[in-house]
Parts: sequence; C-alpha cells; structure tokens
Amino acid sequence: MPKERFPSARARLHGTTSSVLRRASIGGIALAVLLAVAGLVAYITRTESPAPANTAPAPTPSSALPSPAVTTHHGSAMAAPPTTTDPIAFAKAATKVLWTYDTRSSSQAEHLVGLKRWMTGEKKYADWKSVTEQVPTPVLWSRMRDNGQHVGATVGEGHFPQAFKTALAQDPGAITEAYVYAVTVTGKQSIAWKGSGAGAESRSTTLAVQCRPRHDCALVGVLPNVSP
Repeated sequence: MPKERFPSARARLHGTTSSVLRRASIGGIALAVLLAVAGLVAYITRTESPAPANTAPAPTPSSALPSPAVTTHHGSAMAAPPTTTDPIAFAKAATKVLWTYDTRSSSQAEHLVGLKRWMTGEKKYADWKSVTEQVPTPVLWSRMRDNGQHVGATVGEGHFPQAFKTALAQDPGAITEAYVYAVTVTGKQSIAWKGSGAGAESRSTTLAVQCRPRHDCALVGVLPNVSP
C-alpha cells in the first residue's frame, strides 16, 4: 500500500470543520458566558489557592474499576468507559479510544456504537457530531479495511488548558450548571496496513468532559481546536 494513504486517513480524522461550542445547545446558562469568553468550558485545578465559596467542588479521583468492553460480532472489543470522577483520567482514557480502531475486525457502525457508550446522556450538552467526525466515513473505512488498516494509540500527558483555568477564575460559579471540563491530552497514534506498511505521528486533542458530583465522568465532545 502506498505510504500516502496514511496522511489521507489522518486528514480525515483531523477534518473537523464546525465548532463544538457553536453546536452545543447551552442556552442562557452560566456556562455560556465561559464559552463565549474563553472558547471552552472552565475549571480551576485543585492545586491552586482555595476557591470562593460558590466554586464547584473539585472532582476527586476515583479508581477506574473495570467495566465490560463492547464486543462486535467479529470478536473485536472496545474498552468501556472507566468508572472515575477525575476528568483528566477520563479524558486520557477517552482519547485512547478515539485514536484506536481496527477496520479488519469491526465495521464503522460497530465502532460508533462502542463510542456512543462514552457519551453523556444529557442531550443538552452532548455533541455527538464532533465525536463522529474523528472517525473515518463508511466509504473510507471500507477502503481502509481492504488494506487491512488498524490504528493504535499511546496516551501521554493530560492537563486543564490555561485558558480553561483563567475563565473560571473570572467566574468561579459558572461550572456548577453543567460540570463540563476541558482537558487537553497528548500522545502518539500509529497505523499499520497490509504488506508491513506503517506510520506514526504525535497528536494532541482537547476534549469536553462532564463530571457531575457523585457521578462517573462522560464525554461531551471534541473541541475543534487544541487548547494549550
């Protein structure tokens, strides 16, 4: 297989053209102020100075307990969402799932079914389109399958973007409406195909993650631009 196919597939993965923030139906809630000012939902880390009384309680890390994987009729499996209230831990796990797929053992539709389990059940905030845009189209998936393409990922560091923290510092109580956090994750994605073809690249992404108190985190969407 020609080496040029890897960039074309990668271009599709990066091909998000519409803004998550414009599509989210957030109405007139306080979170909208942060979205308009900072371009993303906001959060102050627990390591900073004590927050004002109206600041949302910081999510406490929890052990990621194993949960059933999604298994397709071809026998492949996608990791299920971890049971954690830590937005960074969840974002790193979600990023690995978003960057990993195997066209040889599952269909595009089956892959999307697995990803759907990671989404928040609150339709007011869920941006499913921004997630599906990270996945090759059915036509491209079929072509990639013909070439035996499979993609893996290694996730490295995750953090709250500075703009994210700054926004909440200006309005500490805004997070308490939706409890949506922005997390930037870095790592590496690799791809292989028939004939010992292979390629790899460093990647980063910014996810919107919902972590309500006393509830496990869930994915809201993928921001159109990476926030440092």
